Amino acid sequence: MTASDVPDVEASDSGSPGPEVPGGTEPAATGRAGFALAALVALVVGVVIGLVAGPRVPAVVAPYLPIAVVAAIDAVFGGVRAFLDGIFDAKVFVVSFVFNVLVAALIVWLGDQLGVGTQLSTAIVVVLGIRIFGNAAALRRRLFGA
Repeated sequence: MTASDVPDVEASDSGSPGPEVPGGTEPAATGRAGFALAALVALVVGVVIGLVAGPRVPAVVAPYLPIAVVAAIDAVFGGVRAFLDGIFDAKVFVVSFVFNVLVAALIVWLGDQLGVGTQLSTAIVVVLGIRIFGNAAALRRRLFGA
């Protein structure tokens, strides 16, 4: 192999503030901001649809819904924290979101079957609440330095 066989690699200075996103010319920081904006818009649209549609919850799933919501909030706070720490992985987020909700609902169902549903529901809310407030404290430190 001679020097003429090696392709020339020129150093290019595009003037972009960060690394480029694979397959595009947009800086990675802008891609992350666009992702966060899309998530925020999706959240607002979902809340508006929920308020306008006024869905009714079947009585069969009513005992599990509050626990599922708390488990989902825990997953969201964990995902936001991971996003800000730069270690967010969409696959991990979706799996943890679904798994947290299913495990919490399963524990409540098991408690109902054993006749201690209220106590287990309280335990789940306490555990997930501790995790939510831990993630909220980490977000506060990360965003506000306090």
